[in-house]
Amino acid sequence: MDHETTLKRLRGRLNPAARCAGGLVWAVPLAGCSGVQSALDPAGGDAWDLYWLTIVMTVGATVIFIFVTALLLYAIFAPPESRAWLGTRRTIVYGGLAFPIVTLSLLLPYGLVVMRNTDVPQAGALQIEAVGEQYWWRVRYPAEGEQGEFSTANELVVPIGRPIAVTVTSFDVIHSFWIPNFGGKIDMIPGRINTFNFTADRPGIYRGVCAEFCGAQHARMAFDVMALEPAAFEAWRRAQAQPAREPATPFLERGRQLFRSGGCGSCHVVRGTDADGRVGPDLTHVGSRRTIGAGQFPNNIGTLAGWIANVQHIKPGARMPSYGSLTGEDLRALAGYLESLK
Repeated sequence: MDHETTLKRLRGRLNPAARCAGGLVWAVPLAGCSGVQSALDPAGGDAWDLYWLTIVMTVGATVIFIFVTALLLYAIFAPPESRAWLGTRRTIVYGGLAFPIVTLSLLLPYGLVVMRNTDVPQAGALQIEAVGEQYWWRVRYPAEGEQGEFSTANELVVPIGRPIAVTVTSFDVIHSFWIPNFGGKIDMIPGRINTFNFTADRPGIYRGVCAEFCGAQHARMAFDVMALEPAAFEAWRRAQAQPAREPATPFLERGRQLFRSGGCGSCHVVRGTDADGRVGPDLTHVGSRRTIGAGQFPNNIGTLAGWIANVQHIKPGARMPSYGSLTGEDLRALAGYLESLK
């Protein structure tokens, strides 16, 4: 099975049914629903630790709240002779001092141990570099062994079962790198490099977001995380390291010429061509990505054409200008060329 077939199968899982838990009423919100962006649907070891920390803290707080509320109602409505024990010295010492001290003394070490054991660097981790920009994600895979380096945008593809170390920073303002299914978040600060460590336990497509307000289009700054079987990941990596394919038809060749004459290469790089811009995303294999606009639209000729013509209407503040002066035929040719860059 090639990597494209694997990706198609994973994409079919993007509409999971709600996974609701039975039991007590307080358990329903904790069970939540599975999905591509849910901290209550952990897909990695650290995420599971944080999930159970959340469950323990929430259940404990709920039980204590119900117990204290019941005591309050009892103190208000019970006959005076029946509730007299609530004011005794023993009740105050045991209920007001001993109980909270013992409870907090147990919960605090548990929380500290969980936090200590998450986001820990591991030997043999796959190195990935991510840079937050307004309003998209620049992603680079450094060379490893015989595999050369390459760059992509708005997506991370990782193998399951292998530790991942993502070094993060920012090009402009403070962003925050967060993949809810894989654990906590980490700030992306200009001039500073932080590292986020995780391991994907199961194949799937997950969603990452910027969790720090970074400007007008903050809410439209997302990225995909695709966890693949190791063999499928290696096939994807080999394909991504290759230069862009040549246009297969005269129509696609026309699109490439429009890409050149329109000055697109001054902002974008397409490896294997004379386009070597470093301002915008690497477009060498843009046609193989699931989405465009940092997770906003499915990637196809229609959405590519709409994005090229109306980017400032669709995502005001993005650094790419709109090319609404292009004719419909030119737009289709240019979008077709980009879509062909698999």
